[in-house]
Amino acid sequence: MNGSSVLLVAKNQQIQSAYFSLLAEVGCQLHRADAESGGLARLPGELVPDLILCDLEDDREGLERIGVLRRRYPKSPVIVLSDRDDWVQAVAAMKAGASEFLRKPLDPEVLRTAMKNALLPGASPYVGPGGAVGPERHSLAGLVGDSRAMRRVHDLIRRVAETDATVLVLGESGTGKEMVARVIHHHSRRSSYPFVALNCGAVPAELLESELFGHEKGAFTGAITSRKGRFELAARGSLLLDEIGEMSPQMQVKLLRVLQERTFERVGGIKSLPADARIIAATHRNLEAAIRDGRFREDLYYRLNVFPVVLPPLRERLDDVPLLVQHALERLDAEGRERIELTDAAMEVMMQYAWPGNVRELQNIIERLVILYPGERVDVADLPPKLLQQDDDEIEHILRTAAEPSAADFRLDHGPCLPEGPFDLKQYLDDMERELIQQALAACDGVVARAAARLNLRRTTLVEKIKKFGLRVSEQSVA
Repeated sequence: MNGSSVLLVAKNQQIQSAYFSLLAEVGCQLHRADAESGGLARLPGELVPDLILCDLEDDREGLERIGVLRRRYPKSPVIVLSDRDDWVQAVAAMKAGASEFLRKPLDPEVLRTAMKNALLPGASPYVGPGGAVGPERHSLAGLVGDSRAMRRVHDLIRRVAETDATVLVLGESGTGKEMVARVIHHHSRRSSYPFVALNCGAVPAELLESELFGHEKGAFTGAITSRKGRFELAARGSLLLDEIGEMSPQMQVKLLRVLQERTFERVGGIKSLPADARIIAATHRNLEAAIRDGRFREDLYYRLNVFPVVLPPLRERLDDVPLLVQHALERLDAEGRERIELTDAAMEVMMQYAWPGNVRELQNIIERLVILYPGERVDVADLPPKLLQQDDDEIEHILRTAAEPSAADFRLDHGPCLPEGPFDLKQYLDDMERELIQQALAACDGVVARAAARLNLRRTTLVEKIKKFGLRVSEQSVA
């Protein structure tokens, strides 16, 4: 990141100066443009920034500004900075061309990490509606999510990708374990070599040895030619052993020997071949429980578990649902499907669902909706029935607050009175907001989702306000 050219686009000098000191610390070459006074037009024509920071101070003009920047600098990633905690604005910014959306006030370390990620040589640039978004897009942006849990996963991947350490990816089915393996390979020094994957649970036990190590002609009935195994095909690249927990005890012994000696022989062969591939193993099983039950070798477990990466289930990061929906829609849009638009109420229902099938289930549902309602607006009634089989009170609150509030909802018997003499208006409004939030939480038995519906706020916005005012709510209610 040191020496990178960064273009900062903001409305006023005060905002520009605030970022200037931070960017100077990391040694960036900073160019500034005033968004309101024709600053973009005065930039040198030869300037091609490595990265653009765009401060989004309003909705319409700010979003239009992203499009202007993308057209002028199509190869420069754009990081958007916003005051609003609003997934609608975040999705709109991503659609306009932003590669990342950060909320203010900024944690300097979060900004540095986002910039470093965007400036990685292998990072994928933004792909607009006319571009291809396919299985080869394996940058960290492919691991969609801005929750704390996913930021932790991103950080672990960045740390381990630069090494040759063996990685064990753990997580429920559908959480994206193979994607993690591909991202690690993509950002490693082995990225120019093959990435090879093998699902150990999908291959019959008697054929798994041949699949891994290959075989010589005549090694067994049906072996009419010699054949390379996955270790040979991966060469000096990366080998993903998916569903490693399904491997038979006999095969575990053979794999352990290869990992220890870094050599192997084809089935029926006598020539030792080098096992140079980096091993990434993945499983949804509890391997420690399997060890206790005698179904998995403890010594193999410690060979594989050098650097564990645990993927959280989607139910533990529901705030990422809007970004995952947007990512799925972009992928389908790139395939030529007609785009759909989810109403706020429909999105709220999706953010309340437990997602037992995790990200894979969400992607399948979005594809089904695109097929059923191409080019249409999708509301709660259009969602699959299983998404509506939740707490009836929750669904009722979502449906009730989906409509625009009337003036009667805000009618006061007595308007506020201006105190005599000077008074602190900001503190007065903060106290009033705090009191109303406390009343809403009390009326809703401390359930944050219901209180948010009562206040016509997004759940994530209410959580931030609860933290801001230091209100006492159970961790389970906030999570």
